Amino acid sequence: MSNDRDDSTSPQSNQRRRLIQGIASLPMAGIPAWALAQQFPTAKINTTKLAITDTEVTVGQLHSATGTMAISETGSIQAEQLAIDQINAMGGILGRKIKVIKEDGASDWPTFAEKSKKLLVNDKVAAVFGCWTSASRKAVLPVFEKENGLLYYPTFYEGLEQSKNVIYTGQEATQQIIWGLDWGAKEKKAKTYFLVGSDYIWPRTSMKIARKHIETVGKLGKVVGEEYYPLGNTNFNSLINKIKVAKPDCIFCAVVGGSNVAFYKQLKAAGITGDKQFLLTLSVTEDEMTGVGGENFAGFYSSMKYFQSLDNDNNKKFVAAFKAKYGPASVIGDVTQAGYLGPWLWKAAVEKAGSFDVDKVVAASPGIELKTAPEGYVKLDENHHLWSKARIGQGQPDATFKVVAESPDLIKPDPFPKGYQ
Repeated sequence: MSNDRDDSTSPQSNQRRRLIQGIASLPMAGIPAWALAQQFPTAKINTTKLAITDTEVTVGQLHSATGTMAISETGSIQAEQLAIDQINAMGGILGRKIKVIKEDGASDWPTFAEKSKKLLVNDKVAAVFGCWTSASRKAVLPVFEKENGLLYYPTFYEGLEQSKNVIYTGQEATQQIIWGLDWGAKEKKAKTYFLVGSDYIWPRTSMKIARKHIETVGKLGKVVGEEYYPLGNTNFNSLINKIKVAKPDCIFCAVVGGSNVAFYKQLKAAGITGDKQFLLTLSVTEDEMTGVGGENFAGFYSSMKYFQSLDNDNNKKFVAAFKAKYGPASVIGDVTQAGYLGPWLWKAAVEKAGSFDVDKVVAASPGIELKTAPEGYVKLDENHHLWSKARIGQGQPDATFKVVAESPDLIKPDPFPKGYQ
């Protein structure tokens, strides 16, 4: 006869249930790590042979620390580590400190796939916090689904995806692209649009959605130009000439990574500046501004859910902790903040599940709320995306953003919006 009898009404079971429910709201509640570890023996919380001991749980980080995407991904690496350090300082998760194995995707999609397999198969990590571009996410997705790994993906993206093995902590299209275009049409009276992107899946799919919204679904106006350039491209002179001929009301951009530096410097040199031209981008945050320079982006706009200048208590604490760890000159962009949410969402799900097993963590994830998120309150939908607010920030000469618009309510994530597929 099995010893796994139903003792859900026993005092021990009730005590364990109360402990699980209370952990998230009263982090560690003065309970020492060893006591928590005893409450959650390894054999019970790790039935799938992940890298978990009585004192430690191993996770992976997989970002581009080198290559053209490093300008964008370094912030995510830092923010995820900050969250992990803070969680460890509170006692860890279920009495176990988090150990991190860092891998460099090196801005190369096959390398991302190779490193994800190493983390899941060789290192047997309990979760991975990683990727930035959709190309890297698409490269690792088959590996995560085959090996039943769990990826926390921090970047705003095109949507049109939902995987059991991914938690998407950034925005999908309705929370960024569509909301931003509607704002531009209403507030800036934009009717003609020139679409510009780097040449890979996220910009191309994002601009496909943008074109459908502009011309068909939202009926905002018409597209008068659409151009793509290789990732890492640094020569935009021919594009600038086309923009000058087309004279669009709005330049709508998804130029990514290091290319942003050349793009905005060349725009300014050609006399296309924020005081003369409405430009709305999906891919310049405070992280990119370190290379672009505030003087080259001033007056242009970004559609994001988070800006470092957000005025709320959660964000003030986050910014202070980030700068204390990484220096007073460090900056925090949208994806950096979304990266910070990953370990906290994972912690909440593990504690709710009372287990590190991926299937149990995934099952426990929908409905999880973070009231301490720097962007403000967020919650995780059943579709593995976050309910978040949308915001527009205007670039300032000092490389910060002034928030000029915010959605009145959280926007329910809809990764498969009707009419855009």
